[in-house]
Amino acid sequence: MTEVATNDGLLLVGCGNMGRAMLQGWLTAGFIHPNDVHVVEPAEALRAEARVLGVRTYASAEMLHAGFSPATVVLAVKPQIMAAVLPAYRPHVTESVVVSIAAGVPVATLEASLGEVPAVRAMPNTPAAIGKGSTVIFANARVSPQQAERVTRLLSAGGAVHRVEHEALIDAATALSGSGPAYVFHFIEALSAAGTQLGLPPRTALALARETVFGAGALAMAASTPPAELRRQVTSPGGTTEAALRVLTEDDALKTLVRAAATAAYRRAVELARTA
Repeated sequence: MTEVATNDGLLLVGCGNMGRAMLQGWLTAGFIHPNDVHVVEPAEALRAEARVLGVRTYASAEMLHAGFSPATVVLAVKPQIMAAVLPAYRPHVTESVVVSIAAGVPVATLEASLGEVPAVRAMPNTPAAIGKGSTVIFANARVSPQQAERVTRLLSAGGAVHRVEHEALIDAATALSGSGPAYVFHFIEALSAAGTQLGLPPRTALALARETVFGAGALAMAASTPPAELRRQVTSPGGTTEAALRVLTEDDALKTLVRAAATAAYRRAVELARTA
């Protein structure tokens, strides 16, 4: 695979579930060489998992070389601790574009601790680990076209990248694609449980639920017709699917529930922004 140069390397701050998923995506796609990646992660178990990937690891920012300023810094720590973590990295972002994937942490919070840096807010999701993710980004005015291209190219290792012009839309994306995989996983759980209740062996029910969601999603991506039309195509009048959909669509039951869930996620993202 062709490697994409990232100038003087990349610093990943935090290597939990999302950070590791992104790191695996970058390395698998060949978008960056392991030798060019530096990971700061205080948890020894997570550092060990990162080292297996061939990257350089550190327990804290203080262990970084004093003059180290990589081309790209990716902040993948929990939103609740971002403000406490940021000051230690100010000496290392003099030549960097800073990318934060922390939900609800506004660019203003990054600028308050790091100075007037080129900053990008990004909301990826966990399928980025296998190159099937979706990432939404917002860049402040200091991000150059070259830096924007570099960040977009790097994040595209995890899948599709969408740019929005208004930062507030990142919170909406958090509620949709950022938290969305959990909604889908829960649906798989529910579908599998329903199959078991109907008499299928648990292993068969889970396999069918996984395959059905995977296949339907792949068809929705491949088809030129909208999802509503795909739904109509599989719904025969008086058939089994129609009977099921009658339950899901009565009083807009499913849409109302999903809307409420997404709204709750959105409001939480906004709350995190206010406290960041």
